[in-house]
Amino acid sequence: MFYAITEAFNTLRDFMSAGGSVLWLIALLAAFMWAIILERIWYFNAGHRVYMIELKSEWDAVGDHTTWKAKQIQDKLVSQAKEEVNKHLSLINTCVALAPLFGLLGTVTGMIEVFQVMAFTGGGDARSMAGGVSKATLPTMAGMTTALSGVFATIYLTSAKNREENTIKTTIKS
Repeated sequence: MFYAITEAFNTLRDFMSAGGSVLWLIALLAAFMWAIILERIWYFNAGHRVYMIELKSEWDAVGDHTTWKAKQIQDKLVSQAKEEVNKHLSLINTCVALAPLFGLLGTVTGMIEVFQVMAFTGGGDARSMAGGVSKATLPTMAGMTTALSGVFATIYLTSAKNREENTIKTTIKS
């Protein structure tokens, strides 16, 4: 068991060193994005039910649901609930959009390294150029993989958001 964990960390370390410093930036972005995604998944599967029970009891505490004041309270509760449901979704979309851009940054920095090796060695040897190309392609792949995983999670979260917005409308009705 310990050997497998050690081997996994060694493989990860080798991958990160082969991809250059931008790969660490992509890994940080991916960890941040997935932390927010997992929080939203937890919220939709557990936390939102508790929130809706509290919201329903607050709405039920309003006496007459036909008055102007009750209508304003209803609008306020619906607005607060929608804000809670939409929380962090734009931040997740921003992370999804940034991941390929960070991959492109890694491509550019890796290619700059290739050109520096070529200029320094007067044409470059194949081994040094291959290292630079590796540093150029690994961040691109990591950025696209991060973005694609975020897109799939965003699709799920958007569907959950739409479902819960419909639930809010039916829970707090006149």
